[in-house]
Amino acid sequence: MTVGGVEKLGGRFVRLWAASTTSALGSGLATIAVPLLVASRTNDPLVVAAAFCVAWLPWLLFALPGGVLVDRVDRRRLMVVIDWVRVVAVGLLAAVILTGHVSIALLYGVLFVLNTGEVVFRSASQAMIPSVVPRARLERANGWLGGGTTLMQGMVAGPLGGFLFVVAASIPFFVNALTYAASAVLIGLVAGVYRPSPDHPDEPRAPRSVRAEVAEGFRWLARQRLLRTMAVLIGLLNLTLTAAIAILVLLATERLHLGSVGYGLLFTCIAVGGVLGSAVGEHLIRWLTASWTLRIGLLIEAGTHLALATSRSPFFIGFVLFAFGVHGALWSIVGSSLRQRLTPPAMMGRVSSTTLFIAAGGNCVGALLGGLVAAKFGLTAPYWVGFVVAVVVSVATWRVFDRATVAKAFAEPSPAVHDA
Repeated sequence: MTVGGVEKLGGRFVRLWAASTTSALGSGLATIAVPLLVASRTNDPLVVAAAFCVAWLPWLLFALPGGVLVDRVDRRRLMVVIDWVRVVAVGLLAAVILTGHVSIALLYGVLFVLNTGEVVFRSASQAMIPSVVPRARLERANGWLGGGTTLMQGMVAGPLGGFLFVVAASIPFFVNALTYAASAVLIGLVAGVYRPSPDHPDEPRAPRSVRAEVAEGFRWLARQRLLRTMAVLIGLLNLTLTAAIAILVLLATERLHLGSVGYGLLFTCIAVGGVLGSAVGEHLIRWLTASWTLRIGLLIEAGTHLALATSRSPFFIGFVLFAFGVHGALWSIVGSSLRQRLTPPAMMGRVSSTTLFIAAGGNCVGALLGGLVAAKFGLTAPYWVGFVVAVVVSVATWRVFDRATVAKAFAEPSPAVHDA
């Protein structure tokens, strides 16, 4: 990922990428600092675990209506407003922490606000990209966005957030507020209007309810075989992946005999793979074809679960997780690019948010499932379940991702809503 590479995408994208990457650093700092802050106030496992639930709840509550909002207003202005709201919320939390009077309830409330903003912000960002970069460079743009986010959240935010928290508990949150402010300024500098165009500009459009527009997005996605299959796959694979990650700390300590540093390095392996995959994604996808990128990715999913279920070598597991990180970046690039190519501009927010909703559902259920299955059937049971699910979905969807179908999707212009 060279500087020249991002500059070729244009000044508007450079600002959008810088805003997204800066915001990702702030969100990553909060992700590290919040559980540390909760744990410093209580050792009640339920209270600590509740922070995870509060963080994911907005994805289930607001992903779908958030997509409707993205399709109704200027997406750039919406992102700016969201960032400034998050500046106020996290700045208030940092100030209260500084006084020493922070409460768990306030922390939960701010966490809920931040993640509600993240849901809508991410949908709006994805919906803006096709208007900012040429169609032929969507893969490069998505690779840069994914790589910047992975680098900041997966590699920089972890050690930096922990260090800043040790210096003073309020510092990670003050820095988080500054990153959101910087993001708001950068997005404000992106020239242009990003309000979705009506399907028939000469015809007045009757106002519709949020439910009707959400249903329209669901129906459109359900009729698109390729996008529908990918959305369902992401939900299923997230379910088994989150189940696996939820107990990875136990696998690391009991089977791989790793300490806390070694456990953290496993996530670093994923992050390094993700950054590399984002850096070479455009060229690798062109060489493999998008079809084989998706198919090989399914095999890597199955292989990852099989390795976690059977291997006791931390070095081999580290390599497997690195490969998984590369695969995750490539899948994200192909999936985002397909949505952006096939989805009508006026529905981009709803289709993106529907996919996020399905993915979040898989994450929420998977986190609970991993612990339940491991408790009843043994530590490796969730990984065997993940392996079986990955094999089944690979067989069931192999023909969906044939070269002709995927190539046609990449070649076709975005359809109009009324033609879908």
